[in-house]
Amino acid sequence: MVKLSRRAFIAATSATAASLALPGLGRAAELKESAFLKDQVAAGALPPVAQRLPANPLVIAPLERAGQQGGDWKHALVGGGSLSMVVRYQGYEPLVRFNPDWSGLVENTAESWSVNADATEYTFRLRKGHRWSDGHPFTTEDVQFWYDAFFTDKDTNTGGNSWWYADGKPARIEVIDETTFKVVFPSPNGFFVQNLAWAQQDQLTRTPKHYLQQFHARYNPDADKLAKEKGLQSWIALFQREIGLSDDNTFFQNPNRPTLNAWMFTVAPGQSTEQALAVRNPYYFKVDPEGTQLPYFDRIVYQMVADPEVLLLKVLQGEIDMMDQYIATPANKPVLFDGQQKGGYGFYTLKETAANVMVFQLNLNHTDPVKNKLFNTREFRQALSLAVDRQALIDAVFVGQGQPAQASIRPDDPLYVERLAKDFTQYDPDAANAMLDKLIPNRDGDNYRTDESGRRVTVIFELDQTRTTFLDMFQLVVPMFQAVGIDAQVRSMDRSLWETRVRRGRDFDATAHQFGANSGIAAMLDARYFVPFSTNSLFAPGWSLYYLDPKNPDAIEPPAEIKAQQDLYTTLLATGDPEQQKAVMKQILEQAADLFMTFGVSLPPDSYGIVKTNMVNVPKTMPNSFGWPTPGPARPEQFFKA
Repeated sequence: MVKLSRRAFIAATSATAASLALPGLGRAAELKESAFLKDQVAAGALPPVAQRLPANPLVIAPLERAGQQGGDWKHALVGGGSLSMVVRYQGYEPLVRFNPDWSGLVENTAESWSVNADATEYTFRLRKGHRWSDGHPFTTEDVQFWYDAFFTDKDTNTGGNSWWYADGKPARIEVIDETTFKVVFPSPNGFFVQNLAWAQQDQLTRTPKHYLQQFHARYNPDADKLAKEKGLQSWIALFQREIGLSDDNTFFQNPNRPTLNAWMFTVAPGQSTEQALAVRNPYYFKVDPEGTQLPYFDRIVYQMVADPEVLLLKVLQGEIDMMDQYIATPANKPVLFDGQQKGGYGFYTLKETAANVMVFQLNLNHTDPVKNKLFNTREFRQALSLAVDRQALIDAVFVGQGQPAQASIRPDDPLYVERLAKDFTQYDPDAANAMLDKLIPNRDGDNYRTDESGRRVTVIFELDQTRTTFLDMFQLVVPMFQAVGIDAQVRSMDRSLWETRVRRGRDFDATAHQFGANSGIAAMLDARYFVPFSTNSLFAPGWSLYYLDPKNPDAIEPPAEIKAQQDLYTTLLATGDPEQQKAVMKQILEQAADLFMTFGVSLPPDSYGIVKTNMVNVPKTMPNSFGWPTPGPARPEQFFKA
């Protein structure tokens, strides 16, 4: 068996080198056939493993030791809503990916890549013989299809993919041969590869032409008929659903879609109220140094769990192998700590990268003109910030871990701006009342303030009910806002409804969320609270859409100061020089402090997750990030049970 030194592995996964070959490994003799697939191979339903792998499979050196194929990875989906968990655990396979410690980029589905000196031309080489999960070749034909049928198609593309633009103009693709293509920009685009790796934004690895072309009228004249058979009005709606434009829920709820992921669904989320089931992809393109095709686990079994309380019980009973979302709260940690022996698990540390534990976001693009005017008054937002006793929230909900801060950058990062972090974080209800007295002095019989139309100033915060720490904080926050005359209310709802009402809506008052990024290049790529540039900038959906596609009928042209912020962000993304990137980002952050678009509670302390003690190759410490979709870049394909 071939053995790889750490030095050889690092050299093989550098940005300029091709993926590691298998010197001395006699593939037909050395590669191991999976017991899970052996019957299919024997029956002729699958070719042998040596014929299923690409000519140059990617060799993954396991974190601790090589494992064996087999067994189930027991997981859970909470509430049947967001499937970001699926992306994180089995869906992180971009062309180029972040490495496990987030110190750089390594090749993945791309065998190699290179970039020219001014960051206008990126060249990618795919793996010869790489196949989708149904055995069909993955080639530049799929890349060209995405570009033609979606990215440049005015019928199917509704905006987004901003990293494919430079200076407002789209990139073009040049296909060289079956495995090589170039992405050429009209001007520098310094963050293109990082954006491909970020949060699995790379759609090139999720667009199998041979499957998706049936839903597009250019390739199938009967596409409209097919759409109507599936209950949709046109082929456009069907194609958008199938390509994953609507949201991750729809994208992953189709087990028929071929994938490049390590596991593929046989029972997709939503098809059963009991569980979702993903099984090993027989054509997965990675092996370990011993010649064992990855992944190690044969199956991922996702239990469908009603709420975080039920999930906690399942963890304590030892029914979950690995989990952090929905249970990693300060309140749960003592209970989980006491239950380790019975549940057969331990802990891993999540180095927190979010910009805040919770960010208050008033809807600055509200459809109600009176509310829109009030919410867009900077002093109103500042007054609400002063009305929040952050230390009380930190003590009650986070067991004293944290310190008052707005959505901002960590103090130890070179991008740190003190006033962005600290302005209006003091608890000063008297000052808040004084500011509000100037803006909305009138009150009704219950002592609530009334707006210019005579209505009570009511702010309803619409929240995802699975975010239990948010609900805990709002039990304290609501009386704080009411104490300064604001009729604050909370409306919690299922995640799927929250996505519809808030992320894709316009007539909500306010919401709260977390994530974003608090340091370095992550903050540059996910500047959601500092500039409205994506659907994650929940406080300004119309302005964000304007940035993505100003011609969209739902876009709202922002005021000059917001436009200036968006222009700066465009300048940042076009910048290839790291020092210049820092300078432009610092300017964005300084202006964000002036604009005061959102307000927060605390920079988050490090979090945690639980993992069964017999799980091998799981890092003891990982970033906790949306952009480094935890634990995806840690390579779950090499996790196994001893």
